[in-house]
Amino acid sequence: MVLWLIDRDGRPHRVRYPYAPSMYVSGDRHARGVVEAALQPLAIRLSTSRAVRKELMSGEEIDVLRIAVHNPLAYPAVARRLARVPGLTLYNCDIPVARLFLYESGLFPLVRCAVSCDGDVAREIALESRSDDLEYELPPFVVLRLRFDHETGTDGANPMHGRRGRIEAGVDGETVVLDGDDPAESVRSLNRLIERYDPDVLLTEWGDEVLMPGLRTLAARAGIPLALNRDPTAGVRLRRSRSYMTYGKVVFQGGAQMLHGRWHLDLRNSFIYGESELAGLLDVARLARIPVQELARTSTGTAISSMQLNQAIADGVLIPWQKSEPEAFKTASQLLLTDKGGLTYQPIVGLFEGVGELDFSSMYPTMMANFNISPETIGCTCCPDSQVPEIGYTVCQKRKGLVPHVLEHLLERRVYYKKRKQETTGDERAVYDQRQTALKWCLVTSFGYLGYRNARFGRIEAHEAVTAFAREMLLRAKEIAEARGFRMLHALVDSMWLQRPGATRNDYEALAHEVTTATGLQIFVEGVYRWIGFLPSKTHRGVGVPNRYMGVFEDNSTKVRGIEVRRADVPILVEEMQERMLQRMFHCATLDELRAALPEVLAILEETLVRLRAGEVTAAELVVTNRLSQEVGEYRHNTVQAITARTLDRHGARLHPGEAVQFIITNRKAKLPEDRVRPYTLLGTDWSYDADAYAQMLVRAGETVLELLGYSEQRLWQEVWKRVGVSGDAG
Repeated sequence: MVLWLIDRDGRPHRVRYPYAPSMYVSGDRHARGVVEAALQPLAIRLSTSRAVRKELMSGEEIDVLRIAVHNPLAYPAVARRLARVPGLTLYNCDIPVARLFLYESGLFPLVRCAVSCDGDVAREIALESRSDDLEYELPPFVVLRLRFDHETGTDGANPMHGRRGRIEAGVDGETVVLDGDDPAESVRSLNRLIERYDPDVLLTEWGDEVLMPGLRTLAARAGIPLALNRDPTAGVRLRRSRSYMTYGKVVFQGGAQMLHGRWHLDLRNSFIYGESELAGLLDVARLARIPVQELARTSTGTAISSMQLNQAIADGVLIPWQKSEPEAFKTASQLLLTDKGGLTYQPIVGLFEGVGELDFSSMYPTMMANFNISPETIGCTCCPDSQVPEIGYTVCQKRKGLVPHVLEHLLERRVYYKKRKQETTGDERAVYDQRQTALKWCLVTSFGYLGYRNARFGRIEAHEAVTAFAREMLLRAKEIAEARGFRMLHALVDSMWLQRPGATRNDYEALAHEVTTATGLQIFVEGVYRWIGFLPSKTHRGVGVPNRYMGVFEDNSTKVRGIEVRRADVPILVEEMQERMLQRMFHCATLDELRAALPEVLAILEETLVRLRAGEVTAAELVVTNRLSQEVGEYRHNTVQAITARTLDRHGARLHPGEAVQFIITNRKAKLPEDRVRPYTLLGTDWSYDADAYAQMLVRAGETVLELLGYSEQRLWQEVWKRVGVSGDAG
């Protein structure tokens, strides 16, 4: 294995470390002879030995044959060959070798260690830090940033679909603009910058799909090698893009361009970095033992699975090659009983004052840890008295589950970081916040993966047990609250919105303490709202929607869910207008003040409509973003995303299901589909927009926040739009 080290002086070193990854095989007493015969044609150096390991579901120790492969590159070929041999059961054989190396060696990204070398070969590595350390030191990274110069491109547009502009490269305040008109000089300029600063990290925007491929093409045209890698003998490691279905929607994941000796991180192609920045990404990489470039381009679910795999190997638990625990048969009545999900109360539509919100802290992962819920602990026969409420599954209390073992540390770690965040300021506070945010997403994902059919340690019965406990805990909390005179306005899985005349923050805190004592789960007061509005459904007037509300707390912080300002497909013009309306509304301490401020709130809508009619809005403010649900050629109707996709396709853009497309509505009633919308990246200088279409978006967004105050869409058209006037196309 090739390892890159940074010494105390910040100098990088490349060393090789001997490694023979291991897999395990069980079978009859002739298994060893069968294995050796099957692998002989591969002519690979192997070592075999007897070992005792634990079987995951039963917890029993079994005899297995350990096979060490002395060429890590041949490890997958050995697994494939053994998989075709009848009568053998394989374990630990389909884990990516880089991760398996980290699990088995005890190393992890950014470990502090002492290395003894013989030339460039590491003979011994002594660990001086642990992956679960709460405080740790990081080397001072040198970061090179690469992005498109927005002044020469289309601001905010996807460069995969059109104009790209020049490339800016910057390190420590020095910026170089690479002009593609002279490929040789561009490559030399970038190489000089890399040589001068020797960056540890290349931080890019659109690097995986556009920037890095473009730079490599530029270098090929110039005939000059591009010094992206610290290892001059290695190339760029590539991974193709893909589209896949998850939770009922199609998602596009960009490809990858990964380097050797330094990291390439693409801000546009990393969920974890996008949510928690570098500090959060590195904290998860240490815990999950996944190489940083790889983790940046994967999900928090993969990180959780990796933590579980590492724990299993540390505990001597065998990891099956193929998941072998299918869902047990259930009758229709059993399905109705067990497959209910979380408990949701339909909110009471309206505006309310003095409402307290109580939230269970990381409810699902906490229950998984507290109640020992794991695939191997559900349905045990040794603990008949330990049952899941309502559904009657038993939960083992005699052995610690693999999933709870992993979650306990994550929960404690996040509590520590949140506490340190409150105690610190400035850059230090930001680091702790990034770390706790990354852990939050890992904890959120842990429950979903418990019921995911392809998860290594997923089992639907364990998933059902968690939701059953959650329903029971929320019901207990509801009963306690109502016994203390509180009225429940809304409840959603792990949160409650309560109201009692005259109740203060102290009253809600006392209730939270009582609920925590009764349930054994920490519940805290998210806050007391000065006022909150539970909004109705757009399609069923008067019917509340569980996750659609807006409100302002007594400390002036706000909370908004399920409306235009929170949606990614809404034009900036609409989003900013609704945000301004909300901020004016949130300045009101009471509902009476809110009603008195209505003329000012309506004036914001009117002002935006006037700007729209006068043609004073920019193209960037009007961009609508939609995601493709299928291949371009599969669209049969002229939807706006289909028209946009076909136009981009004709101009050479390579589009994929799940990918976002951006467009301007030019004339939604035009007879020719191509005249209805225009891709943002192909806008040109002669563009126009459909003012009526955007006005309708603005009025509907206004109705969203004002409907509870008596302003329907029809009333807004009558009172506001009439004063502005009806327009045709503006330019």
